Amino acid sequence: MTDSPPDLGGRRALVLGVATVVVLIVGAAIGMLITRAVVHEQGPPSADSVDVGFAQDMRVHHLQAVTMSGIARDRTTDPEVHTLAFDIESTQLAQSGEMTGWLTAWTQPELPPPDRVAMSWMTGSSGHSHGTITTPGGVTRMPGMASPEELSRLKSVTGKELDILFLQLVLRHHQGAVPMAQYANLHAGVGYVRDLAQKIVSSQSAEVSLMIKMLADRGASPLPAPN
Repeated sequence: MTDSPPDLGGRRALVLGVATVVVLIVGAAIGMLITRAVVHEQGPPSADSVDVGFAQDMRVHHLQAVTMSGIARDRTTDPEVHTLAFDIESTQLAQSGEMTGWLTAWTQPELPPPDRVAMSWMTGSSGHSHGTITTPGGVTRMPGMASPEELSRLKSVTGKELDILFLQLVLRHHQGAVPMAQYANLHAGVGYVRDLAQKIVSSQSAEVSLMIKMLADRGASPLPAPN
């Protein structure tokens, strides 16, 4: 009787799952340590501030990018796409953890309150056009966010089709996030919030240029950018 072969796929998923939790915890701990020192001196930002709204909305935005990147990282056979997906997943997971730490230290919920429309912390967000779907009551989808149907398709395709769709969806996702980060960089009241917003602008702008090139190299074009 021979031993059963090890479940490498299950073991790999477990390791990646543990790593994800560790990144979130470390990011949250860093965010809380930085935040508590500042809160002690000047008090936390209010619930309706740019700082809180940005942290809540960008955290939601980031976590969708983490989801899409995890799908591509697990399933692509293209080394360049794998590297990009891993980098985006790692960076945005750590930043999401940092924003969770801020919100915890500020005694604010991690998710936007149900009675606050997305991006209401940006001037004129109610009924505006920032690449969003809007209603008379305000924004119902942040710019660049993939629809449930698009996410389902990303999970179902393989090979080059997977690589192209991933690049298209994350490129549009970044194009939607950059204006949000630019606004926070200019208008947030807390220095470390402005600093992270600027990092997001710089890193995602660079990745936008890279993904446009990667799509062209694969004979594909970007999706229409958020308005």
